[in-house]
This record gives sequence, C-alpha cells and structure tokens, in this order.
Amino acid sequence: MMVLVGVVSVQVGAAFAKQLFSVAGASGVVLLRLVFAALILLAVFRPSLRLDWPTLRVVAGYGLVLAGMNMCIYQAFERIPLGAAVTIEFLGPLTVALFGSHRKLDVVWALLAGTGVFLLSRVEGGLDWVGVAFALAAGACWAGYILLGAKLGSRTTGTSGLALAMAFGALVALPIGAFDSGPALLSPTVLIIGLVVALMSSVVPYTLELEALRRMPARVFGILMSTEPAVAALAGLVVLGELLTGWQWLAICCVVIASVGSVATTRTTPESSDPPAN
Repeated sequence: MMVLVGVVSVQVGAAFAKQLFSVAGASGVVLLRLVFAALILLAVFRPSLRLDWPTLRVVAGYGLVLAGMNMCIYQAFERIPLGAAVTIEFLGPLTVALFGSHRKLDVVWALLAGTGVFLLSRVEGGLDWVGVAFALAAGACWAGYILLGAKLGSRTTGTSGLALAMAFGALVALPIGAFDSGPALLSPTVLIIGLVVALMSSVVPYTLELEALRRMPARVFGILMSTEPAVAALAGLVVLGELLTGWQWLAICCVVIASVGSVATTRTTPESSDPPAN
C-alpha cells in the first residue's frame, strides 16, 4: 500500500505541476519542486555538512542527475502526454536492470519494451519528437540516479545524502528556473501549488518508499514500481483530460509488462541483490 500510494502521489503531483506550466514555465516548476523538497528534507533530517571530498563528489553527482531528470521530464510533459513521457522515461531504469543481468530471457523483455516505445511513436498523430528526446534524456538521468544511489547509500547514512543532493539539485536548477519564469515564481498561488507538488512528487513518495523497502523484498518493490507508466497515464486522463488511443495504451502495457517481467524473473542472490552500481 505504501508503494502504490507513493506511485499515485508522484504522478498526480506531476499532473498538478503540468497545470502550472502556462504560468511559471516547466523549468520554474522544477525549481519550486526541488527548492521546497530540499528545505523540507533538510529541516527534517538535519544532515551533517562535514563531508570528505569523495562523498561530496557523489552527493554533487546525485544532485546533478536528480535536477537533470526533473528538468528533462518536465520539458517532456510540456510537449507530450504524461503517460507517454513516463513510459519512455521508464526505459532508463529498465535498461539498468537488463544490463545488470545477462540472461537470454532479458532479450524478450528488451524487445517488448522496444515494441512499446515504437508503438508510442508510430500511432496516429505521433508524438512531438522534442518531447520524446527530453523523455529519453530523463530516462538516462534516471539510470544515473539509480547507479549513483548505491554509491550515495554507501557513503551517507539514512536520508542525509538525499537531503544534501536535493539541495544541490535545487542550486543547479536555480539559474535556469529563475531565467525561465522570473517574477511569476513569487506569486502566492504558484508558491502554494509548488509546495503541494514538492510534497506529492518528492517528500511523500520518498518517505513511503523508504518505509516500504524495510518491510518487503526488493523484487516485490520493483514489481509495484513498474506500474508507474500506467498510473501516469491514468493521472493524465483524470487530472488533465489527456486521452490516449488504444494503441498508446497497448504501448504502455508493453513497457509495464517488460518491467514486471524483468524484475519478477530476476534471481536474487547475495551478490546480485544490490543495485548494479559498479
């Protein structure tokens, strides 16, 4: 239940964020999300600022890919439907999972995921290719986020590394968001909705996911997280009225099934249970 609530919270938060684009711009909304999330995490977890140089590099790298992932996916949201963007972005973690394993069955999951993306790009009306490119870039950042996450976890305790990385990511997004949106970011309405987006898309899901991982096997967690593209499509439909064709729903199902299949058929061993960070 914690994982599913977290998934719904992330995608509904993204749908609310998209409604702000016409007022504050995609980069401005990303800035608000990262700044508010960083302030909340820093206030709650109070991480130590005494870091050695190797740890500081990992924190900075993690914050950089975190900011890049958010900025790219929000640019994708501005151009293509929510469900399509998250489905394409999901290729990032799926690729990490497939490359971390060398089983023949993984070829099936890779082909199924590729079929889903092909269907998304070839259906009637197609998709804006700039939006697709931003979604792919967000997926690449998500892959880096996963790989650096293992290093961050080994060098910091609890969620202190996440709080510091979020703060660094906010600093990265600051000049871009400020230039894109300017005074619009200071509107009380924009600030309130930005705070809600930060809570729904960052603070609440991260907290729930950490608690869930303490209570369930990583494989089950991965399977539940694989529902994100479908939940994103539903959030886009309910909150934004984004209608998808039957072929687009089929494409999303292909990627979800590929992700579930990849996670469900992974053999967990003491050596392979950790994320493929090295």
